[in-house]
Amino acid sequence: MRFGRRDMLVAAVAGVIGASAATASQGAPGRLGPTIWDWQAMTARQTDVGAVRDLVRQPTATLDELEMHVTTLNAGTSSHPPHSHPNEELVIVREGTVEVLNGGAWKRLGPGSVVFNASNAPHALRNVGSRPATYHVINWKTPATPRSAGKEPS
Repeated sequence: MRFGRRDMLVAAVAGVIGASAATASQGAPGRLGPTIWDWQAMTARQTDVGAVRDLVRQPTATLDELEMHVTTLNAGTSSHPPHSHPNEELVIVREGTVEVLNGGAWKRLGPGSVVFNASNAPHALRNVGSRPATYHVINWKTPATPRSAGKEPS
């Protein structure tokens, strides 16, 4: 059996349509798909109290927004005053010693500790160690996330 130009054209068009369908099934444009963040490749932006590595602020297939960053706080500093926001978040301590306001009380934590900040619950974090403290922050918003009552800290 021989393949002519028409057969080749049909095969090429079918391939393009198939590849487009596969891409569309991975998520709509603007939605985060499979991604990695290599610590060695992350760029740290200096702040008044240390540094931040912004990773993502984008919708996913199941979240209205996923926001992740890594903060490094200098010894004796706080990221911001106690506050609350409608979205929930996880904080994972990478290194250093921190105190967190969680559930109305300050608690001291070290590397490997995980904090869940509930929707609209007052929270804060401060570095109480003698070296920089680094922690990962993961925030998310869904259709169930309450609307914001005011400006959220960055």
